[in-house]
Amino acid sequence: MIKDNKNLTDFDQILATRYDNGADFWTTPDGRLGIEKPISTLTALMIISELDVPRDHEALQGAAELVLGAIRADGRVRIAPKGAIHPCHTAHAVTGLCRNGYASHPQVQAALDYLLSDRYEDGGWRCKKFIFGHGPETEASNPGVTLLALDAFRLAGLDAVTPKVPNLDRAVETLLDHWTVKIPVGPCHYGIGNLFMQVEYPFLRYNLFYYVYVLSFYEKARKDIRFIEAFAALKQKLDDQGHMIVERPNRKLSKLSICQKGKPSAAATARYLEITKNLELD
Repeated sequence: MIKDNKNLTDFDQILATRYDNGADFWTTPDGRLGIEKPISTLTALMIISELDVPRDHEALQGAAELVLGAIRADGRVRIAPKGAIHPCHTAHAVTGLCRNGYASHPQVQAALDYLLSDRYEDGGWRCKKFIFGHGPETEASNPGVTLLALDAFRLAGLDAVTPKVPNLDRAVETLLDHWTVKIPVGPCHYGIGNLFMQVEYPFLRYNLFYYVYVLSFYEKARKDIRFIEAFAALKQKLDDQGHMIVERPNRKLSKLSICQKGKPSAAATARYLEITKNLELD
C-alpha cells in the first residue's frame, strides 16, 4: 500500500494514462515503449520511481516486464519493433528499471555490461543519429545519455572502481567539461543554457538538478570546482526554509503534486538532501 496520500493521488493520475497509447502499461498495440502520448512505458517507470510505489504493484511489474522483454541477448534494448537501436534507448530503459529495484536482474546486468563495452572515445555515450548534421560539436558524447547511464551505474552500485567495472571517471569528466563549455554538444545538441538552469523534477531530462544529483554520487565530481559551481547554482534555487522549488515541470506532469510550478516540493527536497549527504562523504 502506498503510504503518502499525495503520492497516491499522483500515482492515480499516472495510472489513468496507462491505456492511452492503445495497449496496457503505457505501450502501443505493436509494443513501442517510447511513445510519449502522453507518457511512454519508459517514462512511466521513471516517474513511478519517485512515488514510493510498492515493487509488487501490478502496473509497475507489468511495465517492468515489458522493458525487460525488450532487452536483447547482446544487452541492447529495442524499444520498437522496427528502427535503429541507440545507446539512449538502453540507458533510458536500464535507468528506469534500476530506479525501481531491478538492478540485480540478469537482463539488466547484461544491458549494463553492454553500455560499459559501448562507450565513446571520450568516455561517455553517443548515439549515431545526426539530426543537426555533422559539425565538430557532434564529435562529443551525448551529455543527456551519459547522465542517464551514470545514474544507472550508481543505482547498480557500479559507481566505484572494482576489478569488474572500468573507471567511469572519463564519463564524469565529459559532463564536468560541459559545465565549462556549455555550448550544445553531441549529435543531439545538448546544451547548458537558460532552460538547463531551471529546476526540473521528476528527473527525466538533462537539467541542473538531475546533473548535480547524479554527479554527487561520484567522488571525482564532488572534488571538482565545476561540480562545486553547479551545486552552488542549484543551492540558490532553495526557498528560505530550505525547500527545493520546481521551476520547470514537464507540462505533461504539471498536475502532479510533487512538481507544482513555482512551489516547494517535498519529494524534490528529499533528492536535494541526498546530494548534501553525498557531499559529507569527502
